[in-house]
Amino acid sequence: MSAALKSAALSILRPFVRYLITQGWTYGALAELLKFVYVGEVIALDQRDGKPVPTDSRVSLLSGIHRKEVRRLREELQSGSGEIALRHGANMSAQVVAAWVACEAYRDPQGEPLALPLRAAGAAASFENLVRLVKADMRPRTVLDELLRAGVVEQQDDMVRLARGGYVSDLPEDRLAFMGAHIGDHLRATVHNLEGRTPTYLEQSVYFDDLPPIVPGEMRDDLRQLGEQVLQEAYQRIVRAEKTAQSAQADDLGAPQTSKKRLRLGVYYYEDDMPASNSAGEQP
Repeated sequence: MSAALKSAALSILRPFVRYLITQGWTYGALAELLKFVYVGEVIALDQRDGKPVPTDSRVSLLSGIHRKEVRRLREELQSGSGEIALRHGANMSAQVVAAWVACEAYRDPQGEPLALPLRAAGAAASFENLVRLVKADMRPRTVLDELLRAGVVEQQDDMVRLARGGYVSDLPEDRLAFMGAHIGDHLRATVHNLEGRTPTYLEQSVYFDDLPPIVPGEMRDDLRQLGEQVLQEAYQRIVRAEKTAQSAQADDLGAPQTSKKRLRLGVYYYEDDMPASNSAGEQP
């Protein structure tokens, strides 16, 4: 393994393994999971490249896992991917909050989310119409109960007010599903670029070292607000583009149907103490 690739793998694995240790996961548990991943990814790579379904011998050669184990793991793969799906209620609730924060009709002149009546006549802004806007296949009352339980909204009589600018579930399984989806797509974007595939995906960060301790404290809230503004603007632009595309499709009924696409844009923030240098002047 090249030194650069080893260093990158360590940077990715260290925080995740640290968390696994706190959850009681031993090395053996992770090693067993990695076998499952290796077998699945060898098969997926051959499928992506248009090759025949690989034999157990080929999977064993590329993964380094014994053929008997490969056979067992392939049977597990056939029974399910092993990925944790985000609860449907959490997914719908997150979409409702995103639309509430980003859609112009649901914001006041200062750009803040409006307090909404539960229902309103016609297409006027209301919580029920907001749920319909995101095409949620759940009753508005069910979505409202989820948001109330998570502490994202507050209800007074027939008015609902947004208490937080984003949906964060208090259920561990939801948070883990969000983590897997976000970090997984971030890594997919990075690997896509490393492989030299096109189009190149946005994958950048700003880095600052040796900052006075007061600076992150002063900037933390400002940067969070800036990130939320970027995501809100992105949401509005994508919704407008989606409506334009849907109108074009409606006007051209004879156009061939194409497969649907998914898109993710993320923003993250992290701060930490600068590591102390060792005697050789290198970072530990």
